[in-house]
Amino acid sequence: MKTALTNTHVFTGEEWLEAATVIINGRIIEAVGTSIDIPDDVDCVRNLNGEKLVPGFIDVQVNGGGGVMFNQDTSLAGLRSIAQAHRRYGTTGMLPTLITDDRPVMEAAVTAMQEALDNNEPGILGIHLEGPYLNRVRKGVHQEDKIRSMETDALDLLSRLTAGKTLVTLAPEKNTSGIIRQLVERGVLVAAGHTAGVYDDYQAAFSEGLSCFTHLFNAMTPMESREPGAVGAALDNDDSWCGLIVDGYHVHPATLRSAIKAKKRGKMMLVTDAMATVGSDQDFFELYGQKIYSREGRCTTAEGVLAGAHLDMATAVRNSVELLSLSHDEALRMASLYPAEFLGLGNELGRIEKGYRASMVLLDDAGLVLDTWIDGRDTGMDGLDI
Repeated sequence: MKTALTNTHVFTGEEWLEAATVIINGRIIEAVGTSIDIPDDVDCVRNLNGEKLVPGFIDVQVNGGGGVMFNQDTSLAGLRSIAQAHRRYGTTGMLPTLITDDRPVMEAAVTAMQEALDNNEPGILGIHLEGPYLNRVRKGVHQEDKIRSMETDALDLLSRLTAGKTLVTLAPEKNTSGIIRQLVERGVLVAAGHTAGVYDDYQAAFSEGLSCFTHLFNAMTPMESREPGAVGAALDNDDSWCGLIVDGYHVHPATLRSAIKAKKRGKMMLVTDAMATVGSDQDFFELYGQKIYSREGRCTTAEGVLAGAHLDMATAVRNSVELLSLSHDEALRMASLYPAEFLGLGNELGRIEKGYRASMVLLDDAGLVLDTWIDGRDTGMDGLDI
């Protein structure tokens, strides 16, 4: 199947092309430009009426969506529901995220993810295991009695997937020397999060291959005058990536603006930390047997503890422009190109260029999602499974 998308304002990942055409051949972008003749073998021509076509958003921290929490539905059907809910908001690639839980739940989650990857489920790039090897001092909403030391056979579980990407969030200071290196050698991406370490802990972790900080500022040691902590280590290191939750609740906009200015360009990426309420009419869900409420875009326990976010990627992009005064171009890169590069997929996702996978989002002038394509397939505006 070959498709031509015409009369569209294309953001390639680097520049905007006015009145451009994109030719899709199967899963791949065959051509992009402003003066392209439509090939005779094109099966479908669609006029996009001057709307904006941008690289598909990639979210590496998605706890739930569409009324489903991954922790409570570790099945292929659950993964499909989460991915379907988020692609309505431009997410064409994601890492469904399992937060701290018991070993059988982790086993079931990895099994379901393997099934999803074997089945080429649209938009699912791999799994994020956020815990349970964390620091109770910075547990956030993670259940304290489920946080634990790494089991002797945990490496096999954490590196079990035979396809896709695996991201593990752990507290470096609570894990034995060499663990991060062993994970990285097995192809696992390792992030620091829910951590109470000191600067030197992260220097040791960097030397082993630590490459990311999960939701920067939240559930980690702050930067202080004589102890840089996790935040200082993250901003000081040019090679690591940082996930940012730009919802106006998790981190003050001024703090985020300062961090973005301090960090090497290309290393800050938007994440949603989304919960089940995203893409759903419900305003609460259950986690660890307690109700979590979504009010005015903020997810909290009854006691007011932040518990993930009611945030989608399209909103995160708009917030980055409106709250952080970022250019639209840079906000889009933080939602697509930079996470693609973090995952090692920067040569196939995050750009609208010849040879790249045709995963794209159509936006109107207000930044609202009109349509999405995943690997060349139009998902439709109704968000139904493809």
